[in-house]
Amino acid sequence: MEITLEKLQPVDAKKLYEFEIENRDYFEKMVPSRGEDYYNFETFKIRHEALLDEQTKGQSYYYLIKNENGLILGRMNLVDIDKSRNLGYIGY
Repeated sequence: MEITLEKLQPVDAKKLYEFEIENRDYFEKMVPSRGEDYYNFETFKIRHEALLDEQTKGQSYYYLIKNENGLILGRMNLVDIDKSRNLGYIGY
């Protein structure tokens, strides 16, 4: 299987939302719940736009891990970037 790492884009909102819904139970075993409102598509779109804004400003970077058919397999985040210390945190 070939995979790609693609920077988060505005067009990814719907497929990422579906990925989050489909894997909700698994994610909530690993990390604290994002709350019920996160799973409302209108709220999700607002949060997606906020992530894209952070990415544009260079505050954080978000990537989707996709297979050769474009199916989202996971996501990867580089957050809390401190450019003065060349430091950031990766989550996946």
